[in-house]
Amino acid sequence: MFRLFKNSPEYQRRLKTPFYPPKITLSQLHSAVPKHLWQKSTQKALYYVVRDLLFAIAFYVLALYIDPFCCSLTAHQVVSQLLRWSLWCVYWFWQGIVLAGWWCIGHEAGHGTLSPQKWVNHVIGFTLHTSILVPYYSWRSTHHAHHKAVGSIERDENYVPRTRSDYSLPPVSKSHVADYHEIFEETPIYTLGRMLAMQLFGWHAYLCTNALGSKMYPKGTNHFQPSSPLFKPSERRDIIISNVGLAIMSAILWQYASAVGFANFVKLYFIPYLLANHWIVMLTFLHHSDPTIPHYRSKEWSFLRGAAATVDRPLLGWIGRFFLHNVSHDHVAHHFFSTIPFYNQPEVTRAIKKVLKDDYNYDSTNSFYALYRSFTECCFIEDDGEVVFYKNKDGVAQRQLAFEDTAADDSGYGSADSTECESS
Repeated sequence: MFRLFKNSPEYQRRLKTPFYPPKITLSQLHSAVPKHLWQKSTQKALYYVVRDLLFAIAFYVLALYIDPFCCSLTAHQVVSQLLRWSLWCVYWFWQGIVLAGWWCIGHEAGHGTLSPQKWVNHVIGFTLHTSILVPYYSWRSTHHAHHKAVGSIERDENYVPRTRSDYSLPPVSKSHVADYHEIFEETPIYTLGRMLAMQLFGWHAYLCTNALGSKMYPKGTNHFQPSSPLFKPSERRDIIISNVGLAIMSAILWQYASAVGFANFVKLYFIPYLLANHWIVMLTFLHHSDPTIPHYRSKEWSFLRGAAATVDRPLLGWIGRFFLHNVSHDHVAHHFFSTIPFYNQPEVTRAIKKVLKDDYNYDSTNSFYALYRSFTECCFIEDDGEVVFYKNKDGVAQRQLAFEDTAADDSGYGSADSTECESS
């Protein structure tokens, strides 16, 4: 039981090890990955899509029998109600997982990994994402930008750390622990409330207000305005298509809610939808928010360094492997080779671990404890420094650089373009 609230050996090892920026090259990683892993199979991708659809249908059909079954029992009313809500909780958990899997498949479609045919990827991705109210083309655009600039403080799109000045904290030379506690010290109930808000509505906040996105965009930036600075002018038609899809899906859901009743709509669709968003926020947050993982400013950032500054986690164990399609188990490999199909990423991980060695980040810490740890310890970064780590509520970084001079050399890892590891 207590192991659930302990840091993993891998995490502890990183805490104790001063950080050296990676010195391997993209060509070394590229050479380690067998060529056949780049091959895409439409038939295999459709198998996973159909499988996920069938699971969603099966869970939905079974859920329709929960209330009639429990009402038919002759047991005591309290026992009947307890069983009823227990079964609904089981449905919500599994259907939320399945819908999060739809998001993962749509994410893969956005990277073009489901089929060599672009239109197949777009049809599948647009359909699955729109069905769970995700703007497919809009998010696909910013997600590609995230991949090109992951780990960059100036250019990354997601979970960009806030700085000392963002919180109006005094300079290091004049600050005291009390200054940090005044901003970051919270009651456990308040912290829990903030975590629940992030998990249930953080996805919506990002799409609607660019919450925790790049600060280079003005206030009011969102994923729905075709003229948003998030997008290129050439993408505006696609953004409109995404919006039209969401409007149609909203109308369908309105008709569905009218037909089955509001209570049934909430139980059958809305709660699983919220839980799917929880899994989406949880896994994406944990990929890039960790006290032991660096962030880089422009002089020290490179595609390789940014891609290596991600974490693999065994989120939900076999459930995450099966329903979430390796999204957390093989996230490091995905950032290096995002156009390799997800079903080949476990083999990619095994290959690149041999090259990355100590630069490969894995954390077997219980993911819910890791979520709490990152939420409460990844508070802010300094306004200066080319390679920085999160500081906690005491103003202390959990990991230190091994040396100050980390300038990239000409070996290929300091200036390589992201396309080098994304072409077969």
